[in-house]
Amino acid sequence: MQARKKYVLLGLCACCWLVLFYWGGGVQLRLLRLLTRHRGEVVRPWPNWTDKAFLPRYAHLDELQTDPGTAESPRQRRQAWPAIYKDSRCRMETCFDFSRCRRRGREGFRVYIYPSEKNDRVSESYRKILSSIGESRYFTSDPREACLFVLGIDTLDRDQLSGQFVPNVDERIRGYPLWNDGRNHLIFNLYSGTWPNYTEDLGFNIGQAILAKASLNTEHFRPGFDVSIPLFSKDHPQKGGERGWLVRNTIPPRRKYLLMFKGKRYLTGIGSDTRNALHHIHNGKDIVSLTTCRHGKDWEKHKDARCDHDNLEYERFDYQELLHNSTFCLVPRGRRLGSFRFLESLQAACIPVLLSNGWELPFSDVIQWNQAVIEGDERLLLQVPSTVRAVGNERVLALRQRTQMLWEAYFSSVDKIVLTTLEIIKDRVFSHISRNKYMWNSLPGGLLVLPEYSTHLAHFPFYYLGLGVSPGQEFTAVIQAVSPLISQSQPIMKLLQVVSKSKYCSQIIILWNSEKPPPSRSKWPPMPVPLTVTDGRRKTTSRFLPHVAIETEAVLSLDEDTVLLTSEVNFAFLVWRSFPERIVGYPPRSHFWDPLKRAWGYTSKWTNDYSIVLTGAAFYHRYYHYLFSHYLPQSLRTLVDRTSNCEDILMNFLVAAVTHLPPIKVAQRKQYKELPSPGGTKSVPWANPEHFNQRQECVNTFANWFGYMPLVHSQFRLDPVLFKDQVSVLRKKYKDLERA
Repeated sequence: MQARKKYVLLGLCACCWLVLFYWGGGVQLRLLRLLTRHRGEVVRPWPNWTDKAFLPRYAHLDELQTDPGTAESPRQRRQAWPAIYKDSRCRMETCFDFSRCRRRGREGFRVYIYPSEKNDRVSESYRKILSSIGESRYFTSDPREACLFVLGIDTLDRDQLSGQFVPNVDERIRGYPLWNDGRNHLIFNLYSGTWPNYTEDLGFNIGQAILAKASLNTEHFRPGFDVSIPLFSKDHPQKGGERGWLVRNTIPPRRKYLLMFKGKRYLTGIGSDTRNALHHIHNGKDIVSLTTCRHGKDWEKHKDARCDHDNLEYERFDYQELLHNSTFCLVPRGRRLGSFRFLESLQAACIPVLLSNGWELPFSDVIQWNQAVIEGDERLLLQVPSTVRAVGNERVLALRQRTQMLWEAYFSSVDKIVLTTLEIIKDRVFSHISRNKYMWNSLPGGLLVLPEYSTHLAHFPFYYLGLGVSPGQEFTAVIQAVSPLISQSQPIMKLLQVVSKSKYCSQIIILWNSEKPPPSRSKWPPMPVPLTVTDGRRKTTSRFLPHVAIETEAVLSLDEDTVLLTSEVNFAFLVWRSFPERIVGYPPRSHFWDPLKRAWGYTSKWTNDYSIVLTGAAFYHRYYHYLFSHYLPQSLRTLVDRTSNCEDILMNFLVAAVTHLPPIKVAQRKQYKELPSPGGTKSVPWANPEHFNQRQECVNTFANWFGYMPLVHSQFRLDPVLFKDQVSVLRKKYKDLERA
């Protein structure tokens, strides 16, 4: 009985619902149709976008229509690509001759530059590129040794309307005997195409050449073959470059403005859509998005209703002030996909927010850009403010720190851009000995990590902390011997006894650089550790050669007349184990800027400030031997050998350039060198005034090659616990250090 009542009730409800629908919704629909027919209109479920009567409510018709003669559809661009680049499917395996590079192992990677012809016009930017290659360790003047070839013809600007455009490139390169359809050639380009479409056309057939190009489109990029490079201005420095703007541990991570952009607005042509819409996100408070159409010769002829207002607002804000005080920087596409603002944002630690669909980011093969930039979508501009607001403070700080790492490692100078390009290609050629992504994306950057030394992260001192690895518990002492062995009372004999008593000493290597032949093994004192005498070939730089005999990670570099105690050696070694990426030692020196001479100076005065620790008594990692011998140019090493001076300063320059940190001085007694005897016939080099003058010149020569001054000042000194404290000496671990 109860079940029947339920079914009756459900049936009545259904009937009521049908009646309501018929007399409610149905009647309303019929009335709406009658009214519209009465007015002579046709009901449309959605507006017809070609209806001119409807369009003015949303936009002017001429804003939505595009002149067929000034733009191409994506399909037309794709169809034009094969005609421009006939070898668009090139890969290293199909379009590169590896045999030219592997004749001498990795030493066979040499780059040859075609000589420029007499009347060739070479832009400032291309001159810097050629200069960077010519001064690199890969350059060769013999084309028979070359693995890679670079044109002497300036191919950076292929815009036919530009004054830097070089005509008839196709005819000229086909006349080169080594061209071989571009095989093993590298072509640099910053600007391609011309008004109005700015296609990828370079105006000549690159054949099978590798293209190092700015503003590369992902559709045209040949992965594992081409190299995407950043767009840089003619004022970009050749070497060194300015440091990034992020102060270490900046708190809070957010700045005054959340998001900023200040730049040109294109009224017509390619790239105008994105920039014309940027005013929609401007609020004048925490989001500043400013554009101006006051550029070009005929801007007033094409100005629209917004131009005057935009120009006034544009002048209210200073670009540099915005750049310094913004957390995020919009980097929209211009006429081409790349923009100068990309590098400007990286340097300023202003997180780039990219609005350039299809842009293959610079060095995308090796750099993990998701750790440094926010990639937006040009079609979703209005979502950008909410996207950047949602980024947490920890993420903001991490992104900003990564911008600084990438800027200083790969983009701060033309040298670094060019060398990164060459190193990427070299890693492809010798893929079995190449850097991994971690090496490219962590300090100190891929350029300072030589895979020929090792491909294992744990073999490099600057990765220990990140990997949770501790350095070894033994060291190798390397002693530079320049005086003949005459008596058993010479300083080197005392030094051997002191060093060999250290419980951390694994072996001792003597680099014999004296004019006389080394004495027999019986002349040396008996020691508890192995002793090896190696011919230094009378070269000062031999002390930093990557000697195969060095098996420990730590190296103790010593001059033959250094005065130390075993306790000093032990303490310094334990300090080094806490700072394995730095130089740790005793005798400090310093550099300074002389405003009158407008040059760097060098001083040996004992002060509270230092920037150099001499390698006559210092610990460092053995990797720096390899870096010294294979990264630094031959010209600097030749200077050191010719003057028999400055090798310690050069090593300090190198380590400071890698770490961006000062060396570490440890406690020692006042005396550092054994004083020469009054009756001695030969004076020590450091007592000669000319020796000091040479060191002054070396500091400036080294700074010129690096392009900046890498040395960092410090007032930090590490002493043993209870050092000089008024407590019993019996309670102190390093008792001998108190007897200075």
